[in-house]
Amino acid sequence: MRLAVAATAPFGADVLARLAASHEIAYLLTRPDAPRGRGRRLAWPPAKETAEELGIAVHQPPRPELPPEPVDAIVVCAYGLLIPATLLEQALWLNVHPSLLPRWRGAAPVERAILAGDETTGVTIHETVEALDAGPIAAQEAFPIEAADDAGSIFARSAAIAARLLDGVLPNPSFVPQPDTGATYAEKITPEDRELDLADPVDAWRRVRALSPHIGAWAELHGRRVIVWRARLDDGAFVPEEVQPEGKRRMSYDEFARGVRP
Repeated sequence: MRLAVAATAPFGADVLARLAASHEIAYLLTRPDAPRGRGRRLAWPPAKETAEELGIAVHQPPRPELPPEPVDAIVVCAYGLLIPATLLEQALWLNVHPSLLPRWRGAAPVERAILAGDETTGVTIHETVEALDAGPIAAQEAFPIEAADDAGSIFARSAAIAARLLDGVLPNPSFVPQPDTGATYAEKITPEDRELDLADPVDAWRRVRALSPHIGAWAELHGRRVIVWRARLDDGAFVPEEVQPEGKRRMSYDEFARGVRP
């Protein structure tokens, strides 16, 4: 099939690469280049980097619009912009959402699932509609959230499942209505979400996993503000394993602790 993909974030880039291995991708629809990193230099979206590596045409309008190339379907995955009704009427749009909809509709489903202590998550393929992540479902698959999982591992597993589900859906898509009962919303991660409460070790452990390796949760350790990238629970106690002091590289917690002056 001849597809287009609307994607911006790394999760979308991963799904794009997997789809390109077995489908013709006419083009990528992604967001414009934006400042990124400490230097705030203009940078390509991750999905554009993948498209360029694969030789896929890239379109970056500030608001969603379709180029004239005909396609059989448009796969949306971590695009970051709402598709207006006028465009939804022009093609079949299939959204890849890394949760078991209707649970965790919205911007941060993987992070919110880990923060909430969910034991199971999954991937949903549904028709894109105007209402946020509320379209009828074409396919869905669940998998467990393990204690060793962080957001990165969940996204990677979700991308692999999404590509496989899409291979089954695309030739002859059919849909069942999405229930409204059980709907929850995954709000965007805010600066307040990034602060660890060390008095609540379970929440701190979940927060580190939910925000790693793409955002980072922080705490004050030995009087210094550090991002905690990896941690574990040890008999109910929160134990940092990998940290990054402000302005420094990532390092083991033991290395950081040895360098702290008394």
